[in-house]
Amino acid sequence: MNTIIEKITATTLQDPEKVCYQNGQETHTYQELSQKSDRIASFLQEKFLPAKSPLIIFGGQQFEMLVMFLGAIKAGHPYIPVDDGSDPSRVIQINSVAKPALILNWSNMADFGVDTPQVSKEELKRVLNSDNNIYDSSLSIGPDDNFYIIFTSGTTGTPKGVQISTNNILDFVQWATKEFDYSKGMKMLLQAPFSFDLSVFDIYPGLINGVTLDVVDKDTTKDFGKLQTAIVESDFNTWVSTPSFFEMCLLFRGFDEEHMPQLNKFIFCGEELTHATAKKLLKKFPNAKLYNTYGPTENTVAITSIQIDKDALEKFDRLPIGYLKANMDSRINGTEDELGRMTGELLVSGPDVSKGYLNNPVQTNKAFEEIDGKVFYHTGDMVSEDADGLLFYHGRTDFQIKMHGYRIELEEVDSMLGNLEQVKQSCTVPLYNNKKQVSKMIACIVLEDEFNNDDSQKISSDIKNALKETTMEYMIPNVLRFVEELPISKNGKIDRKTLIGEINE
Repeated sequence: MNTIIEKITATTLQDPEKVCYQNGQETHTYQELSQKSDRIASFLQEKFLPAKSPLIIFGGQQFEMLVMFLGAIKAGHPYIPVDDGSDPSRVIQINSVAKPALILNWSNMADFGVDTPQVSKEELKRVLNSDNNIYDSSLSIGPDDNFYIIFTSGTTGTPKGVQISTNNILDFVQWATKEFDYSKGMKMLLQAPFSFDLSVFDIYPGLINGVTLDVVDKDTTKDFGKLQTAIVESDFNTWVSTPSFFEMCLLFRGFDEEHMPQLNKFIFCGEELTHATAKKLLKKFPNAKLYNTYGPTENTVAITSIQIDKDALEKFDRLPIGYLKANMDSRINGTEDELGRMTGELLVSGPDVSKGYLNNPVQTNKAFEEIDGKVFYHTGDMVSEDADGLLFYHGRTDFQIKMHGYRIELEEVDSMLGNLEQVKQSCTVPLYNNKKQVSKMIACIVLEDEFNNDDSQKISSDIKNALKETTMEYMIPNVLRFVEELPISKNGKIDRKTLIGEINE
């Protein structure tokens, strides 16, 4: 029997009628989750698929997706979540890399353009309503087996499948439960697509601890009015999202402690939490606990944490990403700065580290390295570490540019811009010349509401003058472009790569 499944089953037995999933008026209990996933497991085992072969599970953020995830694990198959908002070519790409035994299709798309057999939504509905719920738990996914495989966008153009085992998940769940005080009294905002590992912050620590997952799906997210209603009229008490998604919700009337007194915990992951965003949050929710976390998909969701309070805001201009989990080891490949701190690429080793990329030994060997008998993952993230082990993020190694001989971290430029009163959000990107050299830095900026775009020349001048007081001349963007909004990826992050493409068209 799978340890994660055992723990969710134990929670179900304690309180079978507890709501585990809520999306608007739609609710489902732990008992439904257990029974229906048993039926999926029975159905899959009757197909006699190759042992431990992965399955693509295609759909949105429906309850049935969670049922199929657990059903696959019970039957003995790791799952690959693919969002139904994905470009059709993504299924073809993932299919060619993963070679899944089956596609479980909870959507209305009929043809994926692949030879892999699929089970349609209509057939899955029949399975979920059947009486067949007997399966052999001895065949379930084991401790070191792949539990899920999440495909990230590879820089090579081919997506990479990050393999996460049961043990990886279990270690994350144990840490998250303790670090963020999960309990069955929690109602958690679940906004991230299931193909984005931020959703795992809710799903497995949540289900093991008997929480209610309060889903705000992408159809709601796309509609500003619907989203405002879903957020402000909700009764969840724990918020999990990227900082960018939270920034979007700051415009809502009634999104504050006075109108939402139950909302008392915020957990951020997936991208950098700026000083400005944290300051706004603590102004609106002064008694809430605010956690900043960090972690690549390859390290099972998150591996650092710190609570950000008013003292932290006063102490740090650029917020720390927290302390590394106690059972993990780290190295920083870099140089000492003038304060004696090591700054460079973060390498991490420990029980949360993935075994590598599915069917991709070349990329696995590039990113995972054995040092002194331990496997370390090269995160590609630049960090520094204080004497007491507190980590600070300095940007992606692949968002580092060289202009006029200077090395510049684009995210560091954004951090400095974010500290200015005029700037709500920013994303700085390089403009390349015909020799593929960086000729200019262009900062795309969303202004705070009280600053008027009509006076853009004066605002631009004010921003540049303010930057001159805090930074080197070579780090000041050449062009400030004021925009209504920045492109946001399906995962709720600012999409820098899309912006780079648009600027260099």
